[in-house]
Amino acid sequence: MALCLIEVMAQSTWWRLLAFFVLMVTKAQAVENTSRCKVKNNSEKKVLSVLEPLTNQNFTAKTKDEMEEYTYVFQVCGDADGVKDAGVVQKNKDKQLVVIGNYSLTQAIKGSDWILLIYQGGEKYHEHCSQGARKAVIMISCDRTKTAGPLSVILEDRERKSDCFYLFEMDSSAVCPPIESKLSTGSILLIVCFSCLAVYLIGGFLYQRLIVGAKGVEQYPNYGFWSEIGNLSADGCDFVCRSRGSREEPPTYRGVSTEPLEEPEERDDHLLPM
Repeated sequence: MALCLIEVMAQSTWWRLLAFFVLMVTKAQAVENTSRCKVKNNSEKKVLSVLEPLTNQNFTAKTKDEMEEYTYVFQVCGDADGVKDAGVVQKNKDKQLVVIGNYSLTQAIKGSDWILLIYQGGEKYHEHCSQGARKAVIMISCDRTKTAGPLSVILEDRERKSDCFYLFEMDSSAVCPPIESKLSTGSILLIVCFSCLAVYLIGGFLYQRLIVGAKGVEQYPNYGFWSEIGNLSADGCDFVCRSRGSREEPPTYRGVSTEPLEEPEERDDHLLPM
C-alpha cells in the first residue's frame, strides 16, 4: 500500500511539473507575440499585453460601393494576411494589396473598457491627404459575450490635408475590466474555513473507513480526541456554572458571631413543693 501511494505521488509531481512548464512556455510565447509591436514606453506595452488572447488571428471586413469592393485584414502585432510588418492591409477584387498601417509603428491607448490601437506608417496616398501616409485606427470595445467579434469598417477619412486615417471597430472580452468580488473578508474566511472542514471530515471519513477499516462512530476522523475535548468542555462548564455546597449569608454587622446563640436554660426549681 505504501509503495502504491509513493508511485501515485511521484506521477502527480511529474504531471504538475509538466503542466507548469507548458504554462510558462505559453505565457512566454504570448508575450513574444505582443512584443512585436513597437511602442514608445512601457505603459503602452502593458496595454498591449491585454490583447494577448487576440494575437495570431486574422480579422477581416469587407466593404462594397458602386465602383469597388475591398477586403480589409487586421492582426494584433502580427503580419496581416502574411504581409511582413503590416498590421492592416487592404485588398481589392484584383488582389492588389495596400498596407494601411504597420505594427512596427504602434500606439496603444487604454480606457475603462476599451483599447484604441493605432498603426501608422502605411503606404502614401497618390492624390488625397497631401500624399501623406495612411494610418489605421482600431477601436476594440468590451463585450463579455464575445471572445473576438467581427471587424467592422467605420469610415475612411481622407478629405483632410494631413493625418488621414481608416477607422475600424470590433468587440472582445479581452479588454473588459475584471469583475470585482462582492464578498467581504469575513465571508471569504468563513468559506475557506468551511471548505477546509469539509475536506477534513470527508477525507478523514474515507480514510478511516477504506484504509483503517473502522465502523460506526469510529469512522469519524480523530474521534477519540474530539470526544475527549467534548468531555473536558462539559466538565469545565459544570465547574464554572454550577454552585458547590451551601453558601453562608454574610453577617449584617461586623464582630457578630455567625454561630447560633445558646438559649438560656429554663429552670423549674420554683415549682417544687417546699
